[in-house]
Amino acid sequence: MQLISWNVNGIRSAHRKGFMEWFQKQNPDIFCVQETKAQMDVLPHDLLNIQGYHSVFSSAEKKGYSGVAVYSKRKPVQISTGLGISRFDHEGRTIVADFGEFVLFNIYFPNGQKNEERLKYKMDFYNAFLSVVDALDKEGRNVIVCGDVNTAHKEIDLAHPKENETTSGFLPMEREWIDKFLSHGWVDTFRMFYPEPEHYTWWSMRTRARERNIGWRIDYFYVNERFRKNVKDGFILPEVEGSDHCPIGLKISL
Repeated sequence: MQLISWNVNGIRSAHRKGFMEWFQKQNPDIFCVQETKAQMDVLPHDLLNIQGYHSVFSSAEKKGYSGVAVYSKRKPVQISTGLGISRFDHEGRTIVADFGEFVLFNIYFPNGQKNEERLKYKMDFYNAFLSVVDALDKEGRNVIVCGDVNTAHKEIDLAHPKENETTSGFLPMEREWIDKFLSHGWVDTFRMFYPEPEHYTWWSMRTRARERNIGWRIDYFYVNERFRKNVKDGFILPEVEGSDHCPIGLKISL
């Protein structure tokens, strides 16, 4: 089974740049989208009704902001949106899809660069999320988490670590939270297969950084430890354009 995750930086914009053609050619079993930036009532019909897929959207109350979507060939047993905390859920950042053999979290984690208030919001969101997924893990469920985490974990995960030590997205507290998350028994699936540097998923559009591969790896697939044996590959698709992020993927067996 192949899962793809992609922060499209506006699904309508991606739609105009060949999103549908790429999606149909890629043909994933499950496709998770972040930063849709759209309520369902403004989406083109073909984005809402892709043949062969069930779809679910969670939009922010604020128009043109945040938002996530999940397309799946198999209909989930159960779908929920949000973490169950109104402070976080009004921004449309989370879809939880229960497929029976595993529970999938598609999340667009907050960005903390705007100000101290948003950085605190981001850290609070991280901790609320961790409580939710740890509880599922304790119940014995297999869990997959994907999305734009908005933090590069290690120095290997961005091109210029020293210059960004005081930038949200690479702050010690953010990186320490990922350390904490992994210490609870969660696995960064890409690093299971690719330990080397210069693999990134986001590049600044302002500096033409993509051409020079001056990027950050801030998009991830995680699984809990008990599901590690089901992971067959993790990958990044840096050649796919249409957003400042590129798609990432996970291959699993069931």
